[in-house]
Amino acid sequence: VEPVLSKGNNCLDAAKACNLNDTCKRFRSAYITPCTSSTSNEICNKRKCHKALRLFFDKVPPKHSYGMLFCSCRDVACTERRRQTIVPVCSYEDREKPNCLNLQESCKKNYICRSRLADFFTNCQPESRSVSSCLKENYADCLLAYSGLIGTVMTPNYIDSSSLSVAPWCDCSNSGNDEDECKKFLNFFQDNICLKNAIQAFGNGTDVNVWQPILPVQTTTATTTTASRLKNTGSETTNNEIPSHNDSPACANLQVRE
Repeated sequence: VEPVLSKGNNCLDAAKACNLNDTCKRFRSAYITPCTSSTSNEICNKRKCHKALRLFFDKVPPKHSYGMLFCSCRDVACTERRRQTIVPVCSYEDREKPNCLNLQESCKKNYICRSRLADFFTNCQPESRSVSSCLKENYADCLLAYSGLIGTVMTPNYIDSSSLSVAPWCDCSNSGNDEDECKKFLNFFQDNICLKNAIQAFGNGTDVNVWQPILPVQTTTATTTTASRLKNTGSETTNNEIPSHNDSPACANLQVRE
């Protein structure tokens, strides 16, 4: 009966595979407890939940953590399981949605969040002229940067069951004169073809961990050389502005990370 129940639900299969791996099972159990409301307390401890989630994605091999987060789906049951991977009622949702620019400012005040958001802007920057639609031509770097945001105030999640669109828990209401800037920030999550392609590649069985990066689309040798040496150990930069989609993206970020 079991194979029939899980047939076509890759996210269910990924959860089962996690339970068969000691490391994945241990760290998954460690975040389920603080991220789930108890019967006596309907409000979860978001701070402890986020800390446990960061440990899960930092310690569990991508084969298992990515398997649960980026599994491919063909029906609502599967997509909902994928969305519930990070226990969204506690880790993602809140009573009200803050303005995205205000959320970004909150993120900048925390070193972990600030550096990981800068990594996301750098490693998931779209580029229409590249083979992968990613400036760095490296899906593994993009997925690592994206998963690194989970467990911070900028924690993203899937926004519906019909697409691979993701977003942090925020919107652009009450943006005033900054509405365009706010939408640009939000769209970097929601309409990011680099990130969507990376998620889809993993879900389709592409081994992103052996994806061989080629030279990014750059016009300066110095920047290209710097980009090729980047490691996903966190950024020291304090400037996590969204890179512009032109020939000189994120130069400041890349040089600081050297």
